[in-house]
Amino acid sequence: MEDYPATQLEFEARFATEQSCRDYLFQLRWPDGFRCPRCGSPKAWPIGGVLFQCAACDYKASVTAGTIFQDTHPPLTLWFRAMWWVTSQKNGASALGLQRILGLGSYKTAWSWLHKLRRAMVRPGRDRLSGRVEVDETYLGGREKGVTGRQTHEKALIVVAAQEDGPGIGRIRLQRVPDVSAESLLPFVEASVEPGSVVHTDGWEPYHGLKEKGYIHEVTILRGQKQPASNLLPRVHRVVSLLKRWRLGTHQGAVSHEHLDYYLDEFTFRFNRRTSRRRGKLFFRLVQQAVQTEPFPYDRLVRGVTDGRPQKHNI
Repeated sequence: MEDYPATQLEFEARFATEQSCRDYLFQLRWPDGFRCPRCGSPKAWPIGGVLFQCAACDYKASVTAGTIFQDTHPPLTLWFRAMWWVTSQKNGASALGLQRILGLGSYKTAWSWLHKLRRAMVRPGRDRLSGRVEVDETYLGGREKGVTGRQTHEKALIVVAAQEDGPGIGRIRLQRVPDVSAESLLPFVEASVEPGSVVHTDGWEPYHGLKEKGYIHEVTILRGQKQPASNLLPRVHRVVSLLKRWRLGTHQGAVSHEHLDYYLDEFTFRFNRRTSRRRGKLFFRLVQQAVQTEPFPYDRLVRGVTDGRPQKHNI
């Protein structure tokens, strides 16, 4: 059963204490009652209002252990405010914005929290796209000299799948890939689109293997067409336009290659829920997925980055 505050006032009243936040995490992590993470036993004794001791194996568990909240020092009430604010921002959230709204003492804390939350924005085992789906690639980055066609030396290559919804766009999938070979593009389609669906692409040869993978492959040759590509594959081009505008507007273009995948996850999370009239439901989904996401220590977050701010390969 979906249970979430509908308004800011309801949120503030409901999650004013650490215990109320812990109770909500318990409800989402163990909707059918406690299960020991070690042995699976349903029986446990509460210890000090924070831990649960398994009656079968004596393992001591907490509602935050094994989640993105593990070993957190700031109170859960602050985490909850962060999640409410992040899901309330229509155009995305920046670390500087989060730092200001929560009064955090350091940019590093706000940056690491946002990246942890981005890792919780993709639900494991999510449904694949179906029906009719457009697929194409794009590049993020500035102009390069000495490259042609689909070549690139510095840009990030993104493959996009956009589900048709009448004349509009349904759900989407985005992924960074190393190149435009069949070995990169076909696995993306298999992971993103249900077999039997119609996959609409341009005439790029690596897509020709889609039929063998169980898809109905519809091809539009772009070369020689009087209409621009944005008219022939309108949904993916619309998604790409919005992605680039979001990157430049919310993040001023400062998104590193090292962390791009998680920015794409955030964009997908927001886009696929853009028609939701209940912001509290987005909060619910994020918390629900946060308790299913493994801990991500700061040193893993900043791999390839010196002080929490992207330092190189900004695109």
